Amino acid sequence: MQPTPDFNPSSLAKSLLRRSRQGALATLMAGSGDPYCSLVNVAANPDAAPILLISRLAVHTKNILADARVSLMLDERVAGDPLEGARIMVAGRAEELSGEAAALARRRYLAAHPSAEGFADFTDFAFFRIAPSGLHLVAGFGRIIDLKPAKFLTDISDAADLLEAEASAVAHMNEDHRDSMNLYATKLLGSEAADWRCTGCDPEGMDMQVEGRTLRLQFPERVRTGAELRKILVRLAGEARAKQ
Repeated sequence: MQPTPDFNPSSLAKSLLRRSRQGALATLMAGSGDPYCSLVNVAANPDAAPILLISRLAVHTKNILADARVSLMLDERVAGDPLEGARIMVAGRAEELSGEAAALARRRYLAAHPSAEGFADFTDFAFFRIAPSGLHLVAGFGRIIDLKPAKFLTDISDAADLLEAEASAVAHMNEDHRDSMNLYATKLLGSEAADWRCTGCDPEGMDMQVEGRTLRLQFPERVRTGAELRKILVRLAGEARAKQ
């Protein structure tokens, strides 16, 4: 089935990857190869690839260590019939992270799931990134499509400066600019007023969260440095204030 002309599958897939906090992880049982499915918490890498924090004692982790092929189902969690909401199935390989990659995943995951800080450093837990090979999107009648990674992952090859500045930028927004966060949410994204906080920034946008609810603030243009990020956030704050 081909998507309708007004449908932007890349944009919707990226939004679901960025905003999702839980998903169904499918792995292959070690030894038998039988399918196994489990509920996991997820966060997003700067390139939007899913990040997992899982224990080596869990069945799904043992399966991954024996065969890294996985799929992950994410959905909009709409009220009423869940089949009426958009959902994606990401297929790929789960890769255990180490060094700087693990430190980055830890920071982003804990920003999305603060309660995990109590066990994130347990010796049996590790961070994994799902390296996608493809994505299947279902968003209603005439809105079903398969996407290659280039269509839903964010290019971060030229954004080293931004990624280096991200941690301080997130802390700065949350400590000094919660009023701007609320303006982004209410005036630019049409959401309700709440104590919104920033959980991450990337070249294409900023992620916000409050009490399990998530929002995605898309930037009007790509940013690659910390300086460009500051300028775009000031500009968007001005646009939001102008709408008051």
